Amino acid sequence: MGLRGRLSTRLQPNHPTDDPSGIAASVLDGLLYGNGDAMIGINPATDSTSSIVALLEMLDAIIQRYDIPTQSCVLTHVTTSIEVINRGVPVDLVFQSITGTEAANASFGINLKLLQEGYEAGLSLNRGTLGQNLMYFETGQGSALSANAHHGVDQQTCETRAYAVARHFNPFLVNTVVGFIGPEYLYNGKQIIRAGLEDHFCGKLLGVPMGCDICYTNHAEADQDDMDTLLTLLGVAGINFIMGIPGSDDIMLNYQTTSFHDALYARQSLGLRPAPEYEAWLEKMGIFTQTDGRVRFGDSLPPAFRQALAHLA
Repeated sequence: MGLRGRLSTRLQPNHPTDDPSGIAASVLDGLLYGNGDAMIGINPATDSTSSIVALLEMLDAIIQRYDIPTQSCVLTHVTTSIEVINRGVPVDLVFQSITGTEAANASFGINLKLLQEGYEAGLSLNRGTLGQNLMYFETGQGSALSANAHHGVDQQTCETRAYAVARHFNPFLVNTVVGFIGPEYLYNGKQIIRAGLEDHFCGKLLGVPMGCDICYTNHAEADQDDMDTLLTLLGVAGINFIMGIPGSDDIMLNYQTTSFHDALYARQSLGLRPAPEYEAWLEKMGIFTQTDGRVRFGDSLPPAFRQALAHLA
């Protein structure tokens, strides 16, 4: 992650009812587009512990079955992650949304002590190859203001303070969900583009492994052309990772972001590649190769996935 000339993706196979078949179909779709080298991460439709456990075990089984050099995450509250870790459930990344003031974080039900507890719980599993970098944080301009916890400070400054919180816990991934806050805080496409570039710049200055969910809500004065613009700008600026969603439309969270094929566009147009281990896996599985800046898909569906596709059908 974060190597020069590389662009990674979070494969985001959300489903409005957490249906395993629907999630599996999206995972397969994303893998066949070369998505998922940052991680495979689900926003669950419910915070039910049993549902979270089922999703974590499902993702772990997929990764193990196909020997995918990636990690999984279910984006539940850190307290739920701690609970399932104590049960021995396979948790690769411990997630939490964070913001830049103590009062705003309290509105999320967290504080630094609780984040430390989550970090230590994740370390206790000693999973995978991530070492001590196993926290995943999402941020976004306007969250402190929406909680009336900004103390009169502008939203970009509050956002950068969130990166300082993240940095303390040696995160594996941090990303701003730049347009998800809505037009009450970032009114239109131009403001979303500006905020995305601000967040990337400040994240780099503070030394966090910065990514961006290049997105907007349906009631914002923005469209997919704005997202294409921001994607291109961030690709040139060296963004570490972006999101990959089927058709750009998240049917659970009901917002618009970047699609699986958007990552292909960015990689081909800007000469960027997946993470080295993942690139080697894509070639080994016969999904695609990338030479001279061009992605070349295999002539047929990779054999390893034929049975899975037949089962989904």
